[in-house]
Amino acid sequence: MKSKNRIFESGGVITEADGAKCTLRLRLPAGITTAGALRSLCDITEQFGLSDIHLTTRQTVEIPHIAPQVLPDLSDALIAAGWLTGSERNEIVNITACPGTDRCKLANIDCIALAKEIDAKYFGKEMPGKVRIAVSACPNSCVSETLNEIGITGIRAPDRDEGYCTGCGTCVQYCREEALAVREGRVVMDKDLCLACGTCVRACVFGTLSSAETAYRITLGGKRGRHPRVGQHLVTVKSAEAALVVVDVIVDWIYRYASFEKMIVEQIGHELELPVLKESLDRKLNADDVVVFGDLFN
Repeated sequence: MKSKNRIFESGGVITEADGAKCTLRLRLPAGITTAGALRSLCDITEQFGLSDIHLTTRQTVEIPHIAPQVLPDLSDALIAAGWLTGSERNEIVNITACPGTDRCKLANIDCIALAKEIDAKYFGKEMPGKVRIAVSACPNSCVSETLNEIGITGIRAPDRDEGYCTGCGTCVQYCREEALAVREGRVVMDKDLCLACGTCVRACVFGTLSSAETAYRITLGGKRGRHPRVGQHLVTVKSAEAALVVVDVIVDWIYRYASFEKMIVEQIGHELELPVLKESLDRKLNADDVVVFGDLFN
């Protein structure tokens, strides 16, 4: 039996430029799917006389050029195959992530698992404005997480064991920020230049450069578009669990206090009062969870 399909109410349906056809965006948390799912998507697309599939910049897939009368049956077929409609409106949209520790040798955190956990809790939540969340496993920022309303970056700050450092300079050669130097046989670090990417820790052949546990640096207020803006450092926390608490607090803060009349990032520090956010973070986070609060509160 066919469902009473409400596909036309979905944020994943986008009217195309000619006004006669639409594009259907599908949900794909962290951009991960299976070969079998892709085969089913291709089969269903062709079954309905369509040929193109678009891989988007935010790790989703779209089926373009759909006649509106076909959309309900196409949607039912996709849902039966395990595909869910994506989001485009004033909602929390697809959560993006880089490969993380699953595949990347530069990664500091398992960002795919974290992105999927955020997606399971928040994807499609109705908000006063569109909210994008991205997770990157290191400061190389392959998913441009700082250009999202909420960005999470995995970091790993170095700590040198002075008693064992030979001053060989290998770490200096690997540091792309020129934050390390050998002076009088000792490695010294300029903390203002260090991005906490962890590359020097992995490069140290003697194991004398170590680090504390990896941490999660969270930024707020980034945006793409005609006037891009880099998000500001909100807080750095010690665990994925604490990062999820921060996301919970930010989402609740935006949902409660933001206006529908302006973009979310334009309301930070105005309708979205930072002292209210800080109070909620202080209440929800354990002191031991926090590495440092960011410049946003200064």
